[in-house]
Amino acid sequence: MDSGTSGRDIPTSSNRGGVTRFATIALVGRPNAGKSTLMNAILGMHLSIVTNKPQTTRKRVLGIHTDGDTQLVFLDTPGLLAPKYRMQKHMMGYVDESLDAADVICVIVDVKKAFERGNVIDPMWSEAITKRDVPVILVLNKMDVLGVPKEAAVLMEQARLSGLFAKAIAISAKDTTYVEDLVKLLCELAPEGEFQYDSEIVSDQPDRFFVAEFIREAIFKQFSEEIPYAADVTIAEFKEREGGKWYIAADIVVERENQKAILIGAKGGALKQVGEASRATIEQHLGMPVFLELYVKVRNDWRNDRTQLASLGY
Repeated sequence: MDSGTSGRDIPTSSNRGGVTRFATIALVGRPNAGKSTLMNAILGMHLSIVTNKPQTTRKRVLGIHTDGDTQLVFLDTPGLLAPKYRMQKHMMGYVDESLDAADVICVIVDVKKAFERGNVIDPMWSEAITKRDVPVILVLNKMDVLGVPKEAAVLMEQARLSGLFAKAIAISAKDTTYVEDLVKLLCELAPEGEFQYDSEIVSDQPDRFFVAEFIREAIFKQFSEEIPYAADVTIAEFKEREGGKWYIAADIVVERENQKAILIGAKGGALKQVGEASRATIEQHLGMPVFLELYVKVRNDWRNDRTQLASLGY
């Protein structure tokens, strides 16, 4: 039986006295802009999976930050792209849903890439944010890799002149530089409202969701080219055991037999590495030892198949 939400608790409305503030914050931007790294930095934990490959995030990941009288719910979204598969259309649907639900939108921009192309405004997201009547914050991320920090001032001025943004801030999510300042800014923008979640939890997603994500993260880190993008993960069994290791069985879905062979590897060596890497992250997240079994299954063209996508939670 899956225990439910991360943090081992059930979302509840706040019964706190006095004035409280609540806001839903959508994190949007191009693939690899650092949205997941930023959310993890804000929450102080590994909640959203992160790799150096684009399109790692496929579904909306919800993270809850509660500090004093303010609760911020962050929606980490897939990177904006022109869909090639039905799966990617679903991914962009998550982005639209997050934008519609947001009280504040944070547009995350890779500052180095923006400086290299000479423009901070990106048509991939500019039209989408103008359709929403909520404050929009420009977050210039990856300042740690920008050779001359003052170069960001040019982009800040572009942002100001565009009239698209309520505020702009330059940060490094990787080393958490000015992340606290961003959170303070978001707290100031949060409207008055009751907490929607217990102050002790960090997500409303079930443990099964995060377990599947951590396995997928290990696949992204271990393999290159087509394997990570053709693979998805579903949890077949999740058994909590008193006084022993929890048992988890997961199916890794790929599109072709040759992908299955690569993922398994010689004498199962590659799959064993995926299991070892993901199990360590899973155990850290659950706070429990885990016995993890992985199976690789072929589902032809699952990224374009409506029924198979539904079975995988898209």
